[in-house]
Amino acid sequence: MQTEKVIDHIVNWLKTYATNANIQGFVVGISGGIDSATTSSLCAKTGLRVLCVEMPIHQPESHVTRAQEHIAQLKKRFANVSDVRVDLTQTFETFKTALPAAETETNPGLELSLANTRARLRMSTLYYFAGLHGYLVAGTGNKVEDFGVGFYTKYGDGGVDLSPIADLMKSEVYALAKELGVPESIQVAKPTDGLWGDDRSDEDQIGATYDELEWAMYQDEKGKTVDDFEGREQKVFSIYKGFNNANKHKMEPIPVCEIPNELK
Repeated sequence: MQTEKVIDHIVNWLKTYATNANIQGFVVGISGGIDSATTSSLCAKTGLRVLCVEMPIHQPESHVTRAQEHIAQLKKRFANVSDVRVDLTQTFETFKTALPAAETETNPGLELSLANTRARLRMSTLYYFAGLHGYLVAGTGNKVEDFGVGFYTKYGDGGVDLSPIADLMKSEVYALAKELGVPESIQVAKPTDGLWGDDRSDEDQIGATYDELEWAMYQDEKGKTVDDFEGREQKVFSIYKGFNNANKHKMEPIPVCEIPNELK
């Protein structure tokens, strides 16, 4: 990959889109992860205003430290970058108390529902600031997450105005991050969605690394099936296809029930 040229292409794409939309800047949620750090760095290079929003909800200290380190260095390098911190922990807890009581033992989806609620609270917060300033919400999803395994929250971190890195594999995002000067602490940290209040990684949840998922995505695009592999490769391909099939509802347009003309 021609990293420098890819960076220039994305930066010009962002600037052109914003200019055509008569928008003056971008809002980016900063998690302390590689995707949000890369996205905010690309937005900063446009010269347009960039608001970095930190939104902890019971976040591990390591996530908070990395997010703050990135924001501090980005503000030092780019005069067009500002930041705001909104601690949503109490908001999240208040929301939970408004819901009917549910026991985890009888409601296995409770933990996941609450995790996705965190992402949706953050989305609402980003759009609050976007509306306040007339900015666009820049998405932080990469290709394998957005179009491979669908590893994001529908109407949460999937709710954005534009997606600057969604055509890049995770490995390519890392290449851009290095070129963009993203802090080393973020480059070496294990990827995590930060929705659980602990340090569980994406690999812990998915069962495969991003390098493995990229491989599986390429194999799937070639028309391969699970029977074409054995051992670990078969396991990884099966994991990829499982997530891909289960999350089609995120990756495809919302189904619309079309009414026949004769019934109208």
